[in-house]
Amino acid sequence: MQSFLFSCPFAAGVLCSGSVNDQSFEDCVSRICDKNGDYDPEAYWFLREGLDRTTRRLGRDAGKDRHVSGRELCEGLRDYAIEQYGPLALLVLTQWGVYETADFGTMVMELVNAGVFGKRGGEGKADFDKVFSFEEAFAAPYEPPEK
Repeated sequence: MQSFLFSCPFAAGVLCSGSVNDQSFEDCVSRICDKNGDYDPEAYWFLREGLDRTTRRLGRDAGKDRHVSGRELCEGLRDYAIEQYGPLALLVLTQWGVYETADFGTMVMELVNAGVFGKRGGEGKADFDKVFSFEEAFAAPYEPPEK
């Protein structure tokens, strides 16, 4: 299985590259949202914070190699969403326009194309497809037990 590896060289800061003039992460997200509008800006902030949390959890927060696979990021974002929003995680994500792990891949690729994240090799958006079901990850754990 091929893994999508990417980094966010400015994850701890607020600058992104990919343009003549460096712009804030907020400006980069604003440009992306103005261009396609598929996801709420909060979803990109969640993604960035979730990446930071995931790299720390995996012990990759120090040094220059902060790369994680698409699967690792999706799993980290799942854990982060549950930690932050508990039983409301599914509602929050869908309010932002995020319905499946493939949406994380789309957002990552938008941030790669904007120069915010970097990536390695020929990996891509497909590495985020069907990593897990949102229903199983965010709704099922909070359903009452069957009798």
